[in-house]
Amino acid sequence: MSNKNFKDVYDLNSPQDTQEHYRKWASSYDDDVGENGYVTPARVAEALWSKMPDADVPILDYGCGTGLSGLALSKVGYNVIDGMDPTPEMLKGAEDKGVYRHVKDFDITDPNPLKQGAYSAITAIGVIGTGAAPPGTFDLLMNALPKGGFLAFSFNNLTLADPSYTTRLSDWLDMGHARLLFRENGPHLQGMDMKSDVYVLEKT
Repeated sequence: MSNKNFKDVYDLNSPQDTQEHYRKWASSYDDDVGENGYVTPARVAEALWSKMPDADVPILDYGCGTGLSGLALSKVGYNVIDGMDPTPEMLKGAEDKGVYRHVKDFDITDPNPLKQGAYSAITAIGVIGTGAAPPGTFDLLMNALPKGGFLAFSFNNLTLADPSYTTRLSDWLDMGHARLLFRENGPHLQGMDMKSDVYVLEKT
């Protein structure tokens, strides 16, 4: 297995390039990340469950990809999970996992594809960061939550080193618009010696 797909993802320059890359990667994505020890989905799911152990709360798994994140959420105990991703080829893998209530695609150029207040919990697992969703996605998801809602997400090594992402988080916390419930550094892609921070925020 080549790491070319991992290398190329960090050189993408537009949302359209990102979508095309994941479209081509969809058929081998699960195998590739599995061989590299992708553990962030399980870590985020466990963190969210530790703060919100409610099996029947509807969760939006934003940027669900092939559904590895939904599978992790299901394994910790969540029963009502909706998946959303801009790449139909990735969504096919998510649908095949059998853990989502609904899956839907959206236009990657749509500045506001979410219905406000529709979910009291949103996950973005391996989604916001270099080679994936842009910094503004963090604001998009936080704004979509109702007061008291939870956002569970991850920032990998490269994202943590990019202030255009980390300042979004800092701004929400510093302004008192969100409360940090959980933060933990740990493994991300073990085969590539990559780590990630896992977070759970509550919108205040």
